[in-house]
Amino acid sequence: MPNLLFATNNLHKLQEVREILGNQFNVLSLKDVNLDVDIPETQETIEGNARQKARFIFDQTGQNCFADDTGLEIDSLGGRPGVYSARYAGEGCSFDDNIDKILGELSGMENRKACFRCVICLIINGEEHLFEGRIDGVIVTERHGSDGFGYDPVFLPDGQRQTFAEMPAYLKNGISHRGKATDKMMKWLKSKMAK
Repeated sequence: MPNLLFATNNLHKLQEVREILGNQFNVLSLKDVNLDVDIPETQETIEGNARQKARFIFDQTGQNCFADDTGLEIDSLGGRPGVYSARYAGEGCSFDDNIDKILGELSGMENRKACFRCVICLIINGEEHLFEGRIDGVIVTERHGSDGFGYDPVFLPDGQRQTFAEMPAYLKNGISHRGKATDKMMKWLKSKMAK
């Protein structure tokens, strides 16, 4: 299996991507290559952050790698929290703090439409390739479920009866923004390997 280094310190994301890719690729963590660094995320867009993180790790290691950035975009909040999703309630905040903040801001609002966007930047032999996944849904009024991470307990995908946090991993990964972006990356990699 080809090695691919995932430029993240987020163990939830690492587990999710490993489950999505299965035995197609050997996904290495930063720990696997003895790299203990804070990866910068200072860009104003999801795409910019994904590129910045992947380039930073590629420059550190010289290894083929990929990074993702994800944002929750809520219609009635003007697209917020977007690129600031992970730290929406402030630096050092928890997932629960972020959820509390958006639930408070959406209190009394009828329009609860939202989408998750994920952009993956893959660097192979120094060249960047971008893959995007998106899923639409709504923000429910209270938490449901205990699996997943981030905003999963309050995000109900269109056409589903369960929030991401209520779904088994295989179901979430099959429809999620990260699942879609990762699937596009995997198909691109397999097409290149076949040549």
